[in-house]
Amino acid sequence: MKKLVVKVDLRDDRDRSKAMRVVSGFEGVGSLSMDGKDNKLTVSGDFDPVKVVNKLRKSWYTDIVSVGPAKEDEGKKNEDQVANFVKAYEAYYSTPVTYYCVPPEETPNCVIC
Repeated sequence: MKKLVVKVDLRDDRDRSKAMRVVSGFEGVGSLSMDGKDNKLTVSGDFDPVKVVNKLRKSWYTDIVSVGPAKEDEGKKNEDQVANFVKAYEAYYSTPVTYYCVPPEETPNCVIC
């Protein structure tokens, strides 16, 4: 997980939405947020920051503020919540056990004395 913060020179809301649409199209982008005052775009997830910055620089002046690992606590906390939900689901909706009884075969030629 990586976290990228860039300052993008955006003029209006149309540019903001266009920039967010461009960045959200990359594979591995987990979350995306924009600070309207400072025009800072924060991207986190499993993506290539170089490709994102290069794509933004094709249309707007872009400065890199920071690049680094995202907080791992949030990801682990989310995974723990998902694991707890799965355990609760499995406990509530347990798989029913089905027994099959096969009737004994009748053999007319067999005589027990």
